[in-house]
Amino acid sequence: MTQKRRIPRLLQLALIVIGVYFSFVLVFDVALHQLIPKSLLTMYMLFVVAGVMMVFTFTEEGAQELVGPIKALVEDPSKKMVRNIVFVIVPLLAGYYTYTKMVPSFEAPMELRTIHPAPPGKFKAFGKSFNLTTLENPYRKFQKEDPAKFAELVKAGGNVYIQNCQYCHGDKLDGRGPYASGLNPTPLNFQDVGTIAQLQESFLFWRIATGGPGLPAEAAPWISSMPVWQNFLTEDEIWKVILFLYDYTGRSPRSWANE
Repeated sequence: MTQKRRIPRLLQLALIVIGVYFSFVLVFDVALHQLIPKSLLTMYMLFVVAGVMMVFTFTEEGAQELVGPIKALVEDPSKKMVRNIVFVIVPLLAGYYTYTKMVPSFEAPMELRTIHPAPPGKFKAFGKSFNLTTLENPYRKFQKEDPAKFAELVKAGGNVYIQNCQYCHGDKLDGRGPYASGLNPTPLNFQDVGTIAQLQESFLFWRIATGGPGLPAEAAPWISSMPVWQNFLTEDEIWKVILFLYDYTGRSPRSWANE
């Protein structure tokens, strides 16, 4: 009576791991209609591999059968050619995998991102609540009432900008400051007609005061690296900076009343 040829333990291990991997993916994709997070899948697969290894090496005979092909590959002179190929391919694959995981990517994400996300109706800053639909720059009125004072306020805003903002947004407000090349996404170009020219001053106040962490979900996956400036500037300084931004670029702020 001929004895059935059993599948080698090492091949069994590989088949089980591959089968479990695709089972997890199918369960999440078909049954739950969502992609399984990579971190969760990695954790599951570590448990699976560890569990199968413990079962296969429970006995001395099983352990020998599992490591036998690996031991033969290393020690058997007749497998020199295969051994050399494996010892070249495996490090190359490991190096390529490490490289692809570590190399930074500057490509735009597949998901859609809103450059100017819809602001909240209300937000908190400086220990109080602001309503964006009614919030106005308290210094804007001096543009008509007292042009000389308005010019002083704009100059003060310019000083604040140079001390705090030009490193990213640039001396010319074109988004090309000395730190800009190290940021992704890059800082906004205020000279562009598609930026502050399309916004209300209250919108700028909200964005500057709350920074990147204050952005809503639709601004993801590229979250702004702008600091939470309410932690570094006063409320008055932010309003003066906003005056400077519009004055320098020659733009006029939009009004909620005209929307």
